[in-house]
Amino acid sequence: MNDNKRKYRELDDATKLKISQALKGRSKATTHKENISNGMREYWKTVPNKPKDGNNN
Repeated sequence: MNDNKRKYRELDDATKLKISQALKGRSKATTHKENISNGMREYWKTVPNKPKDGNNN
């Protein structure tokens, strides 16, 4: 049975290239861009900064 679902997270380079070419030139509405921006801001708030050095914990 071929269900065409992703089984693994990693994709081969040929598949990545095909996806990239298929999505080139598509435009997004202004509200869509704003929603993406807001979502990324919220996401990056949860990712900690890398420590400057390993001595001060």
